[in-house]
Amino acid sequence: MRLNNVVVVAKREYLQRAKTKAFWITTLILPLFVSAISIVPSVLMMNSKSTQRIVVVDETGKLGPDLVKRLNSRAAQQPKKEESKGLRQRDDEGSISFQATAEPPAADRAAQQAELNRRVLGKDLDAWVWLGPGVFADKPVEYHARNVSNILTQAALRDEISAAVRQVRFREAGIDPAQVDEMSRSVELDKQRVSATGSRAESGLGAAALAMVLFFILYIAIIMWGQQVMQGVLEEKGSRVIEVVISSVTPFELMMGKLIGICLLGLTQLALWLGTVLVVTSPGIVASMAFLPAGTSLPTLSAATLINFVLLFILGFLAYATLYAGIGASFNNLQEAQQAASLAMVFVVIPVMVMYPVINDPNSRMATILSLIPMFTPLLMPLRIAIEMPPVWQLALAYALTIGFVIGMIWVCSRIYRVGILMYGKKPTFAEIWKWTRYA
Repeated sequence: MRLNNVVVVAKREYLQRAKTKAFWITTLILPLFVSAISIVPSVLMMNSKSTQRIVVVDETGKLGPDLVKRLNSRAAQQPKKEESKGLRQRDDEGSISFQATAEPPAADRAAQQAELNRRVLGKDLDAWVWLGPGVFADKPVEYHARNVSNILTQAALRDEISAAVRQVRFREAGIDPAQVDEMSRSVELDKQRVSATGSRAESGLGAAALAMVLFFILYIAIIMWGQQVMQGVLEEKGSRVIEVVISSVTPFELMMGKLIGICLLGLTQLALWLGTVLVVTSPGIVASMAFLPAGTSLPTLSAATLINFVLLFILGFLAYATLYAGIGASFNNLQEAQQAASLAMVFVVIPVMVMYPVINDPNSRMATILSLIPMFTPLLMPLRIAIEMPPVWQLALAYALTIGFVIGMIWVCSRIYRVGILMYGKKPTFAEIWKWTRYA
């Protein structure tokens, strides 16, 4: 292999793709898109409140006043800390409120319900509920509204009705509701991360968020640039340019130059993404630090984590890009190649499926075994490293297996590449592709 030929091909691939509009559009749009989907919904939820006008009809004579008071007070106060964490309240705090009024049950129930329905259809009301005697026997409460898909509003209403019913049950059983609330308070965990320098307070959500960000950056880059390699090979093969190029360089030199050039371009784009994310999120991170409890610190991206992240990105790129290059060289057009590429996507989807169990327990047997499988290592090992640094022997074994796998993939795919780039006509079978790997 002549190194100068590889450098020339790599330089051409890098500069040719870096000068395209598509590269800069994807480089700029993706951080903006990620920032938008993470910031805009929160801003909209903070600045929008859902208020439902509701009538409460209480047949029991025990729930109406207390329930109306509870519903109307939601707009004036935030949910209690114990309630939101202990009972896992599902609505956004303070984002759902009610304008509730009580009506006594009429002698003619059907006529009263028809009148309430008329008011709902006339948009004088949004909904009404009917509290029958069966509410204390766990029978459903009737909820009538134009829209019954408002699950967040219904969850908030159900929580308030349940709280009012509990209060009545306690009083009728001779139990002081206030004393019950006092005795059933939840216990909070003071999370301390243990490290070589000692224990320090840290939110587990921060480390998990950091791990997920690293995971999806690798995930997007591997898929996007792997497809770029495959399409580049197909374009050169379709235009017959490849027949002229291989008169000056060997197929192996051409493939290695293409992989190195696109890998360097991917690292460039990755650096731009990380820099953009850092600039966009820094003000929010600095602002949030003012609201952290005393002694609590944010997760940090250590030098070891960053180095492993870059190395695993390179290995992951080479593994998947080599596979995609082999697929592109084996088939005649993009449609045929996409069918085979869908099989390669299985190796990317499986890490996504096991991402949350790995974050929850990075040292479990499942997480350890899967992170040592070469096709999964570039995605799952950064997750483990971001949460908790694995033992040195596991890192060394993961790198050794992945490097060996990449070398084997380059050897196999270079043989496919050498034969496939000059093959035209009918779609090759997998048996024929396997024969190409054994040609001298």
